[in-house]
Amino acid sequence: MPLRPRVVLSRRWPGRAESLLAEDYEVISNAPDQPMSASDMREALRTADAFCPTVTDQVDAGVVGAPARRARILANFGAGFEHIDLDAARRLGIVVTNTPDVLTDCTADLTLALILATARGVVSGDRMLRAGDWAGWRPTHIPGVRVGGKTLGLVGFGRIGRAVARRARAGFGMRVRVFGPRPLADEEARELGVEVCADLDDLLETSDFVSLHCPVTPVTQRMIGEPQLKRMRRGSILINTARGALVDEQALAEALRSGRLAAAGLDVYAREPEVSAELKGIDRVVLLPHLGSATRETREAMGMRVKENLDYFFAGKEPPDRVA
Repeated sequence: MPLRPRVVLSRRWPGRAESLLAEDYEVISNAPDQPMSASDMREALRTADAFCPTVTDQVDAGVVGAPARRARILANFGAGFEHIDLDAARRLGIVVTNTPDVLTDCTADLTLALILATARGVVSGDRMLRAGDWAGWRPTHIPGVRVGGKTLGLVGFGRIGRAVARRARAGFGMRVRVFGPRPLADEEARELGVEVCADLDDLLETSDFVSLHCPVTPVTQRMIGEPQLKRMRRGSILINTARGALVDEQALAEALRSGRLAAAGLDVYAREPEVSAELKGIDRVVLLPHLGSATRETREAMGMRVKENLDYFFAGKEPPDRVA
């Protein structure tokens, strides 16, 4: 009986997804479920046929270029792949795949959840009640802002941005304005019911809510800094479910303290799992621990998408989600 390919997982997967993967592969799971060091990842590449990192693993050139490397594929558990040095992988002939599509809807759902939570003081109200500080209903208690009919600006308009736009328009009657690296044709914009902004400043100056939905690149890193925050409407709200490095967190904290921004809802951070102490000290910030894809159905589907890419690769076929 031929040996099954050995696959190393950098973190634990949902039980069902791990079990199904183990039916066809020799799976080396991360039992402690702690982040792997660069040395651990290099060892995985030396001892396995495939390595499955997640979006929080920094698979740089030093990791990819592990001496005596055995692995020929990096099957990423996640849609984003900025954490993998694709140029190094290409030079060494290593295939890289990701898991697009399957996390679109739940990330869009979480974006709307953060919009509602920040606009309506959901977290502040919960804290007050649990602390025993609620003295009963009164007309001036935690006044939020309406979401319906407001303007939502989407920075980046890929799969997730479009899913957010559909929810915002159909569910809350929001006016949706978009800006992204790929120009949107007028006809397509009309079909989607969105307005295309001339530039980022145009979007920031006209939106009540600004939500980020783009990858981190040399161009987009810290794209929301002090100048951009000053262009946002006074009392507006920033939402980030994309990547923490898109935002200058110190500048964001200052914009919140000064009152220019009413609130912020964040699911991602520049130095995860570290979260800025300044942001943690501001009550008007809703902080989540990177839950964008965290539904049982989605995390299982991500695992199955990884397995599908591995199945194609080890059958000598082109993986459907190859990015390098």
